[in-house]
Amino acid sequence: MYSNVWDEVINNGNLDEINGTNFDKDITLVYSPESIVGIENFKAYYRNFTTGFSDVKFTIVDLFGQDDKLVKHWKFVGKHTGDFFGMSATGNIVNVEGTTLVKMKDGKIAQEQDFMDNMVFMQQLGIVSSPENVSIIEKLYNDFKTGDIPAVGAVMDTKIVWNEAENFPFADGNPYIGFDAIRKGVFARIGSDWEYWNLTDINLNEMANNKVLATGRYQAKYKKNGAVINLQMAHLWTLKDGKIISFQQYADTKGIVDVMKK
Repeated sequence: MYSNVWDEVINNGNLDEINGTNFDKDITLVYSPESIVGIENFKAYYRNFTTGFSDVKFTIVDLFGQDDKLVKHWKFVGKHTGDFFGMSATGNIVNVEGTTLVKMKDGKIAQEQDFMDNMVFMQQLGIVSSPENVSIIEKLYNDFKTGDIPAVGAVMDTKIVWNEAENFPFADGNPYIGFDAIRKGVFARIGSDWEYWNLTDINLNEMANNKVLATGRYQAKYKKNGAVINLQMAHLWTLKDGKIISFQQYADTKGIVDVMKK
């Protein structure tokens, strides 16, 4: 009965299975800071999952118990395509697993308490950034410094969206889609037009929604006239599943253009 009820509720979105036949009238979801009590409140809570996710696959990996207590090991996979506790759809796919402690009463589900890695769940939703993001971008700048362009490309998503700052000399190709376009439209032109182009004083700042803000300076020498720049810059990187999906440059474009006109 227990397995069938949750299969109907989560996989088939049949919230009507949360009723007085299957659940005790005082069904309690042990929750912090306040538990959720009663069939209608319990149903309202799980409505967030049935409306917030599509392509759902809920699997009970194992279920065992004794007397009126059950332990459930479960997995949940779904795509965030609807409102989820007030959070608009992100299109992110979540793949999490956890354990639920269950108490039965007179053949009905009376209490549940879920245990899962909420940090992983929030990271997959994009609410909390992955702790690996900063180290990925740090390595990227090191690879830039050593000229390991293949390593730079390896960390970029195949459909990365890259934008140079408005009025920057290479912004004529915005947005660059994919690493090959970036390599030809930005990196190759820097190598052709500038004797050197260094990024210095890099400071990385972890931000929400899997973004990393890098601040620092451009130090470069223009080949045609030997003029040099030493200007502030900022890069905003967005990552997903360990890959960079977008880049936005901010820079003193006037300072760069003035040097190129000397």
